[in-house]
Amino acid sequence: MALRLSSTPESRPVTPTASFADRLSARADARLTAHDLHGWAAVVDEADACPDRDDRYEARRVLAERALAHDGGTPAQIAERLAVAAARLVRMLEDEPREPMLLNLAGVAFYELGALAAAQDLFEAAGRLDPALPHLQRNLAEVRRRREAGVRAITGLPRDVAQGLKTLAPRARRAAERARPAGGMTLALCMIVKDEEAMLDQCLASVRGAVDEIVVVDTGSTDRTVEIAHAHGARVIHHAWQDDFAAARNVSFDAATTDWILYLDADEVIVAGDAPRLRELTGRVWREAFSFVERNHLGDLEDGLATTHNAMRMFRNRPERRFVGRLHEQIQGVPEHIPERQELSTVRIDHFGYLGEVRAAKGKEQRNLSLIERQIEDGDDSPFLRFNLGMEHVAAGDPASAVRVLEQAWQLLPAPARPVTAFGPVLGFHLVQSLRQTERYGDAERVAREVLEAFPGFTDVVLEQGHLAVVGGRVADAERHYRACLELGDAPSTYAAALGAGTYLAARALADLYVATGRLDEAETVLERSLVAHPEHARTARALADVLLRRGLPGEDVVARIEELVPDASPELRQHVAAALGHRGVVDLAEPELRAVLAERPDADQARMALVETLQLQGRFAEAAEQALGVRAGSAHEPAALRHAAFCLLADGGDPTPALARTASVLAGAEHELFTAWAGLGGAPGPAVGDQVLTMLSALARFERFEAFERLVAVFEGLTIPWRQRREALAQLYLRRGFLQSAAEEWMAVVDRDGPDVAALRGLAAVAAASGLDEDAAVFAADADALATAG
Repeated sequence: MALRLSSTPESRPVTPTASFADRLSARADARLTAHDLHGWAAVVDEADACPDRDDRYEARRVLAERALAHDGGTPAQIAERLAVAAARLVRMLEDEPREPMLLNLAGVAFYELGALAAAQDLFEAAGRLDPALPHLQRNLAEVRRRREAGVRAITGLPRDVAQGLKTLAPRARRAAERARPAGGMTLALCMIVKDEEAMLDQCLASVRGAVDEIVVVDTGSTDRTVEIAHAHGARVIHHAWQDDFAAARNVSFDAATTDWILYLDADEVIVAGDAPRLRELTGRVWREAFSFVERNHLGDLEDGLATTHNAMRMFRNRPERRFVGRLHEQIQGVPEHIPERQELSTVRIDHFGYLGEVRAAKGKEQRNLSLIERQIEDGDDSPFLRFNLGMEHVAAGDPASAVRVLEQAWQLLPAPARPVTAFGPVLGFHLVQSLRQTERYGDAERVAREVLEAFPGFTDVVLEQGHLAVVGGRVADAERHYRACLELGDAPSTYAAALGAGTYLAARALADLYVATGRLDEAETVLERSLVAHPEHARTARALADVLLRRGLPGEDVVARIEELVPDASPELRQHVAAALGHRGVVDLAEPELRAVLAERPDADQARMALVETLQLQGRFAEAAEQALGVRAGSAHEPAALRHAAFCLLADGGDPTPALARTASVLAGAEHELFTAWAGLGGAPGPAVGDQVLTMLSALARFERFEAFERLVAVFEGLTIPWRQRREALAQLYLRRGFLQSAAEEWMAVVDRDGPDVAALRGLAAVAAASGLDEDAAVFAADADALATAG
């Protein structure tokens, strides 16, 4: 049977923009048709003389493929053509044997000539380098079958061909033996940093032992960044920031002295256990670049939300490999038109830079928007730049701004170009999502169809179609879309797809639909299956716990059920179960779950804040304050933690100093002065904190902390809020908390000063009704209606 080449050669028209390989191929084909093998060899000589390594390789490979696949000629002519092609391939492999595609092509040539031992050696050598090479395993199986059948040679070969094989086949076998991954290749990690002390250490630790050199370009750090880099053996280069990420990255590349370059940002880490594979990749010198699967964590880390995409992060250190672009810089000089020069590896990257806490700490939004505007001023107004601008608005939670720019980018990208544009899937998905978020539902449905036409099986967009159906009240359509997601599974990482869109996210959406339509049994079944299949997605446990509580299961049974499904529950999962228990008022069971989380993860600030709220709901203010003060300084949860700590200490009559010492630098001035005034330490908080004071008064009234309540009321009375507004607010608070006499006194004070009006009379009517004084309530209500009619 005929063997398969690694790619299918095609004749392409020669145009002014045709590649070097295409131009040579057209001439070579003419020589082959004329059976002018010397002329074909002369064309190959031109390829060999090409100074560009990538063009040279591609031309050699294409010319060899064309020679092996050429039709026509007598059996003798075919044998002569194959022999000439085999000879040239052997010369190429003697020059550089680590070329899987050329090894496979040479194997095909020797197989067709009957030199099966050489063919087998060549195929096996190709397999040592690239086991996934297309058709290789089939070719290898066929040559082995033929040898086992006793076929040793092909009779009828022209004498010069048969004679030539006697010397050519051993040369081929020797070249095949040398075809092994290169040893001793070196790798540098290149980075640009500024004020990255929070994350740099874990980034550098993740590649320890896997790189030979670390080059860190610092653009003006004022924290411990440089110290941390030195501690990991990095060579630090100080470079003035020029509002240009590409320029800074290129400084690091210029300084690298290794064979290969890996680049990471400080908020990225190589996934534990994957770093040793980096060393293995350096030996694959037939590649020019490697892509890794990057997981981008979104929202809060505890939420478990993430997308994945393929990111080119490692490539040969060559002078032409440099970045361009002020922001979202792109690498240039990688031969992307030669697929076999790149490889998607199994190495994974975790990227934490899209977490809300990280972006807020770095002030990324404003910086990135400024850089994009500068790039537009530089003359770049491409669809890619508009896409990046839109994505900055998406990351900032501003769909109204995002949709305008993303829509422009989508329209600027011609429909035929969308399927082959790397950022096309991300652009399409976020445009659909932004249209839905801005309530342009019809446009979202239309664009969703366009995106799926360009990117079939894009699960994330099908999920959006389900959400759109829910908004439109089309329950059957929503269920169909969500079930379609579960059948599709997650979209490939080439789409930069969301993790879980085809599994746990779709399952949760389907369960929410069932809950909304009263189908709790079906919701429970969907969530149980999802949790067992994907216990790493902790939010599924929260959704399941909520459904079980809705169904009336006692809290103890809910916890036991979750533990039965996931015996080795992660801290994140236990935290989400606790959240469901707390939300449904089962705080006594939520507390031990949260304490277990903190015992394993003391720095889990979100869990600590949940424990603070759980303790507060039980009126255990001193314990709540102690936990709140344990939230890390600088954490995104610190402002809320200090509010809780100050409130609890003042409510409990404790010493508020530990909290107030931190509120001064963390909370806005009015908030800090609110707490100092409540503590009797002076301060004029102003009217902006009025609603906050009323919320705290309501909590104090609920737990009957009357002394703290009276002190805070005094602060409230001192705010520059109109007297009447203060009376009404307090009256409504007293009524809600059941302090009916106090509510009546507030309304009577209004009547005494301003006379009976509609609001005051209706307030008194509500107090009377709550007191069981129905006749008085009716009189007050009638008087209020009469005044309203007269007015």
